[in-house]
This record gives sequence, C-alpha cells and structure tokens, in this order.
Amino acid sequence: MITERFTLSAAVYLLLIKDNKVLLLRRYNTGWADGMYSMVSGHVDGGEPLSVAMCREAKEEAGITIAPGDIEFLHVMHRMSNKEYIDFFFMARNWEGEPYNAEPEKCDDMQWFPLDKLPDNILPHVRQVIAGYKKGLPFSEIGW
Repeated sequence: MITERFTLSAAVYLLLIKDNKVLLLRRYNTGWADGMYSMVSGHVDGGEPLSVAMCREAKEEAGITIAPGDIEFLHVMHRMSNKEYIDFFFMARNWEGEPYNAEPEKCDDMQWFPLDKLPDNILPHVRQVIAGYKKGLPFSEIGW
C-alpha cells in the first residue's frame, strides 16, 4: 500500500516598522481573506531559501529591495486556516526604496498603522504575531 506523505505549505511574512508604525496591506481580489489587512507576505517556492523568498515578496508587493542579510528571524507560527501552514515571520530594519502598492490587482490599500492601533479587519494570525513581537515571543499556534 502506497500512502502519500503529508506536506506542509510554507509562507513568509515581513514585519516592517517605522516610527512605531507597522506596514500593512489590505488583500483584494485574491479569493482568500479579501478585505483583511496582512503584512507583505507570500508562499515559498520550491527550492527557494526562506530569506530569498522574503526578499522576493518585498520587491513584488511593496517595491522595496532588501538584501537577504538584512532580514532577521522574528517568529514561526503553525497555523490551520484553509489548509495547514507553517509561517515564517521576518523583520527588516534596512531596505531600499519607499514602500508602495506594487500589486494593485491583489491589494487595494497599503498604509502604516500605529502598533497600538491596528485595524479591526486584520488577519487574526497577523494580529497575534504583532502582539507576540511586543512580548518577544518567537513561536505560536493558531486555528486548532
């Protein structure tokens, strides 16, 4: 009997903070969680290091350039959503360019929100990670 081995989907998220504000993007026309705010994020491609995936997503979604050496690990989350994910959250203290909405077909708003005044329509797992960031927590689970 041949059984298929379970595979876990992986995504990367970028926490950008400037002047005690976090950059958030509102999902639009994606088919999942549209109208909800999230961070710069995306799926990891096969054969792609997490650091490279994070820098690629930053360029694709926010038009900024980040060198892989300029990101630092922040948090890992095991999440059950529409499917099971392992999410890797990174932070960048340095980047080139001013963030802008580089994917208007997938995002209808991008703005900086105060860390202590997040929008109501933020994805629950993103809210949880931001709260964990304030407490220095490197791991969490949600959706179980």
